[in-house]
Amino acid sequence: MKNIFSLTFVFILGACGTKEKSTLEQKAIEPDFNSIELTEEQNNTTKIEVGTLELKNISSVLNLTGHIQVPPQNIFSVSMPLGGFLSHTKLMPGMKVSKGERIATMEDQQYIQLQQEYLSTKLKLKYLESEYKRQKDLNETKATSDKIFEQTQLEFGQLKVALNAMAEKLKLININPSSLTENTISKNIGIFSPINGYVSKVNMNIGKYVNPEDIIFELINPSDYHLVLKVFEKDMNKISIGQNIYAFNNYNLEKKYPGKIMLINKDITSDGASSVLCNFLTKDKSLLPGMYMNAEIETNANSAYIIPEGAVVSYGTKNYLFVETGKNQYQRLEAEIGIQEKGMVEIKNYELFAKKNIVLKGAYTLLMKMENKLEE
Repeated sequence: MKNIFSLTFVFILGACGTKEKSTLEQKAIEPDFNSIELTEEQNNTTKIEVGTLELKNISSVLNLTGHIQVPPQNIFSVSMPLGGFLSHTKLMPGMKVSKGERIATMEDQQYIQLQQEYLSTKLKLKYLESEYKRQKDLNETKATSDKIFEQTQLEFGQLKVALNAMAEKLKLININPSSLTENTISKNIGIFSPINGYVSKVNMNIGKYVNPEDIIFELINPSDYHLVLKVFEKDMNKISIGQNIYAFNNYNLEKKYPGKIMLINKDITSDGASSVLCNFLTKDKSLLPGMYMNAEIETNANSAYIIPEGAVVSYGTKNYLFVETGKNQYQRLEAEIGIQEKGMVEIKNYELFAKKNIVLKGAYTLLMKMENKLEE
């Protein structure tokens, strides 16, 4: 019985030793999936170039979107303060207009009545002025009572006020009171363009009655415009007045329009964004109000370890750099990337790559060869 127990114990020890030896041998031959060795011919074909991290100043680029906008003082809403019927216009959206140009004709009976009342009041005032002077002279010689003089003086003053008020009304409908006579009374009045610009909206058709509060036309003076960009709350601390911007549109990505940030709206909307107003350094006739634009803003530069973006390869959700470990031997190491600017990438975990030769060109080829190796 003692011999049986001894044999069993020896057998168990032997089995454990064999299993441990097998595991060690398996670990010894287990391949390193993050390393690859090329033949001399493969290395020459791949044309690998190596280099090291560089410490340089790099600035992040904030990408924003927005549109071109004309300031409120360059947008004119044309209306008729006294109302009336639109009897004539040739305006269409997009048409150019010149300052002082007649752009529409209005018609209404009240225009006739106002002109009639003005001329009648003017005649009455002329008569009352003579009466006032006469009563003044009589009052000075006590030939008439103070009461009669004061009554005449009151009526004369009231009529002057009424005439001046009617004159201002006439100016509202573009009639010059000083040139109005009984022979120039008209049922038609003109509407004239207040600016040099173009028509953006036509809201009324011929024959329609226009109320005083109605906007008949909207005119735009394109001599001044700016870019309004949308900035989210998380990026507000990256922008400041005076920063340079470079705007471009989707159909011509190469052409950049330089500008500067002029105003920053401090009001955050419900969607967590605000607006930034930018002025273009030079005016371009191809830029039109309402046009959608993209913009890049350079933020403050910081010192960082960088490498050409071609050296970084992605696999899954991770980024990697290949480092040279020997002749024709390379190892893949995970890289934490940061700011990207002008073809360069910041490497945050730069300590891992310090004093190591990093594959600058041919990294993607190495990644493909490594994947092919894993599939074999």
